[in-house]
Formats: sequence, C-alpha cells, structure tokens
Amino acid sequence: MSDPTTSGDRTFAPLQTAIVAGGCFWCTEAVFLDVNGVQQVESGYIGGTVPDPSYNAVCGGTTGHAEAIRISYDPSVLSYQDLLGIFFATHDPTQLNRQGYDTGTQYRSAVFYQTEEEKAQAQAVIDQISAQEVFDAPIVTTLEPATTFYVAEDYHQDYYSRNRLQPYCMAVITPKVSKFRKQFTERLRSA
Repeated sequence: MSDPTTSGDRTFAPLQTAIVAGGCFWCTEAVFLDVNGVQQVESGYIGGTVPDPSYNAVCGGTTGHAEAIRISYDPSVLSYQDLLGIFFATHDPTQLNRQGYDTGTQYRSAVFYQTEEEKAQAQAVIDQISAQEVFDAPIVTTLEPATTFYVAEDYHQDYYSRNRLQPYCMAVITPKVSKFRKQFTERLRSA
C-alpha cells in the first residue's frame, strides 16, 4: 500500500479494492454504488480458467468464473470488515452455487481475497455471523485467492440505474436495494 497523498492540509488515504461474488453482479453492483466510501464498482468475472471470458461463456457455467464485482473504496470511510458485513447482509450466503433463480457456480457466494490479511478478516466476519446465528443454515461462501479480474462488457456496468424498469430489475434488484437502504441508513452515500 502506498503512502497517503496530501492536498494542502488534508491527507487522503489511497483507495483499496475488494472483490466479492454474491450471485448476479447487477444486484451486488447496485447495492455497493449506494455505499458511502465506495468510489467505483465494476462488474466482471473472476475465478475461472478461460482467459478473457464473455458473458455468454460465463453464463454457460463451463469457464469456472463467478459473476463478481470489484469495489474501489476509501478505507478511512469504510473498513473492509464493514464492506463484508454489507455483502453478507445483502445476499444469501447459505445457498450453494445459486441466488434465487440464478443457479450454477457462476452465481456462487465468494470473497476473492488479495492478501492473507483479507482472508483472515473475511473468515473472522463469517465466524462472527455464524456465531450470532444470523442465518438458519450454514454459510457456504468460499474464500478464494484473487486471480485475474476481467471487467464485464460495457452494457453490464451500472446496469440497474440504466434499466430500473426492466422486469428483472423491478422484481429482484429493487427489493434488494430497498432492503439495503433501510438496513444500512448510516452507510448510505450522501445525495
């Protein structure tokens, strides 16, 4: 991690990144774009064996990739653990290789850690949630080392804000975003 940069009397911490997969990347992207401290969210593919996969190839379930998001965030505003807390609260981490009607390993719940510290922090968050018995079933989220993250095609980026009236968005994403906004009011980005 590089040293913070300064501007006048103010010091800025460098942005950090986190990579998570919680089913359809349109859903997870829409939630994290609302989080205070998040500077950018990119939808993409990670964890597979085929270089530079297409959406159609990933949806076919044969590449090994997960639909994921890469989040650039300011750690002075949002900690990695808090980010993971939001991640676990806004999808079902007890469903193996599925979220709702989306099934297959491309929709798995996973944290793609970039350092051993991130791996340990993610495991600690899972252990805490498990101890609190937040869910009725065990958490099946995998902790996987980050490999190459392939940014998805342009039409997937910022999908929800551009397609709010599309039936999938209205039926699946809007309720998820509404739930997040009610549960995490203190984490919402200022208007």
